[in-house]
Amino acid sequence: MKNLKCDFKNCGFNYTLSLISGKYKMNILYCLYKEEIIRYNKLHKILSPISFKTLTNTLKELETDKLILRKEYSQIPPKVEYSLSPRGKTLIPILNALCHWGEENKL
Repeated sequence: MKNLKCDFKNCGFNYTLSLISGKYKMNILYCLYKEEIIRYNKLHKILSPISFKTLTNTLKELETDKLILRKEYSQIPPKVEYSLSPRGKTLIPILNALCHWGEENKL
């Protein structure tokens, strides 16, 4: 058996969890993967009962972490679309693996 030592503060596992942990982050990322481009209100409906404030804050965090892209159109009424960034797309195999594991291990 390998003697694994991981400084959890600085290891890749902890960093990845810091990006995707939270009640809705993985749901948002997976939804963007399935929908490709989605508007705010549709995302809110899909993730109901998420509050508008929680959705807004979570989207801002994901955008700050460069996992999603936000495209704003200057029109009235305002139109904003969200999609996965190239960096966010690299998480999809991990999310697919989690999905597969869940399907295989449901109790």
